Formats: sequence, structure tokens, C-alpha cells
Amino acid sequence: MSSVLGANNYGKAEVRLVRLVRDTAEHELTDLNVSVALAGDLDATHLTGDNSAVLPTDTQKNTVYAFAREHGVGEVEAFGLRLARHFVDSQPTITRARVDLQQFDWRRLGPHSFARTGEGVRTAAVTYDGARAWVVSGVDELVLLNSTGSEFQGYLTDRYTTLVPATDRILATAVKAEWRHDGDDVDWAASYRAARAALESAFVTTYSRSLQQTLHAMGAAVLDAAPGLAEVRLSLPNRHHFLVDLAPFGLDNPGEVFYAADRPYGLIEGTVVRAGAAAAPIAWSLTAS
Repeated sequence: MSSVLGANNYGKAEVRLVRLVRDTAEHELTDLNVSVALAGDLDATHLTGDNSAVLPTDTQKNTVYAFAREHGVGEVEAFGLRLARHFVDSQPTITRARVDLQQFDWRRLGPHSFARTGEGVRTAAVTYDGARAWVVSGVDELVLLNSTGSEFQGYLTDRYTTLVPATDRILATAVKAEWRHDGDDVDWAASYRAARAALESAFVTTYSRSLQQTLHAMGAAVLDAAPGLAEVRLSLPNRHHFLVDLAPFGLDNPGEVFYAADRPYGLIEGTVVRAGAAAAPIAWSLTAS
């Protein structure tokens, strides 16, 4: 059998990092999950076991912690850029680095007390190839629900269709959204706030005839709110809520008691692109061709 080595990368996944700033009586807390993936002149380690071009994943982990101490964290996109540039610029065998970050939100209770929230996870993915960096920001597990203002009808039917058209339904989802920046000189905090607010506002104000329509409205709203963005990718699971039949108990149910189904669920995904925006220099995934 003849074969060749295809696209590949390696790295340290899910480095858990909590950074405290204690400069004042009111402490600041940053809670991150950091994953590093490196690619480059690494054929030999796959083909012969020669590790002379490999920066150990343990070193990558240590670098994350050392950078957090020496340079601080700040905005997650900026931290990811510092790490990605370091790995490529300091190692001649590494030609591309991708750093994925998740930031978990904590609500302040006091000067040095916090409570973990469940209001979505801020995300960032930074890729650097030695000449250019590009940044994708986002949010994951942003759970949203409209108790009305949504319908679903007029769809295709066949002999297997049992779904009854809905003229007034609960619309609930756990948003995963990613938006690609045109450059890397950005006010990351302001951009994130604007994009997230636009997502939430569009969900609230769009009368939804399908979750696809809502997805497009949310993506378009993000691009309108942040001129420095090129495209938005969204993944919206439809978290179904089914009306419970209370008739066996002699009770009516005028749209008040529901069963929140866990699975299966509809999954709606799509991309909204700014007209005329340049394509990403490579695919968003490190190993994608």
C-alpha cells in the first residue's frame, strides 16, 4: 500500500489557567481553558520517530502559565496572539500556531469573592503563520429563549411527516457563534460586547418563522454592530419544548406546561458574510485543506 502523510498538528489541549490580580484590595479573576496546536516541519517525527523538531507539549503548557505571570492575560484575543506569535517566531520548525481559548465568567460578590455564572462562555481562536495573524472571537452555550413570537409551518411533508404546524411556539437555543476579524489591531473588549449584544437583541426582536431566519438575523446584526468583522458563523440547536397533554388528569393546558426535550434536536448552522469581505487566508481549522 502506498501512502503519504497528510495535514497534521500537535499540541497541548485544555490547559486550565486561573489568573488572579492582587494589586489592590479588589482582586481580579480570569478563568481560562487554553489549547495550543502547532504545525510545521514535522514529517520526521511521524515517519521515523525523530523528535528533534518537536517542542514538547509540556513546554507549551509551561509557556501558557509563564506568559500569564510575566505579561498578564488581559483580553483573551491579545493573550492568544502573544502565545501564537511566540511559538512560531521562537521555533524554526514551527510554521503555524493556533491557540483556542475559552473564558469562563465569574460574577463579583465582594472584593475577593466570586460566583461562577452560566451566561455563556467567551471564546477566541488565534492563528499565526509567521507573516499574518487572524483572530476569531465568539461565544458558546449562550442559552436564549423566546416564550412566543415564533412559528413553524408551510414546510415540506411526505408519508413520514407527523409534525403538526406550530403557529405559536417556544423558541429556545444554546448559541455557538464565532466572528472573524479583518485585522488584529482591535479593541477586543468593545468588539465582544457589541457582537454579543447584537446577537441577543436580534434574537429578542426577530419574529421567527424558522430558526434559520433567526440565525440570519443574528449574524447580520453582528456585522452591522461591528464594522471590523468579515463573517459570522452560527450553530443553533433547537431546544424543543413540547406541550404536555394534561387531559388525562382533567386539566387543560393553554400553553403553560411544557416538557423540555433533551434529544434528539434540530441543529441549524450557517454563515453570514459581509459583502466584499476578503476570505480567510486559510480555513478556520488548522488542519483543514
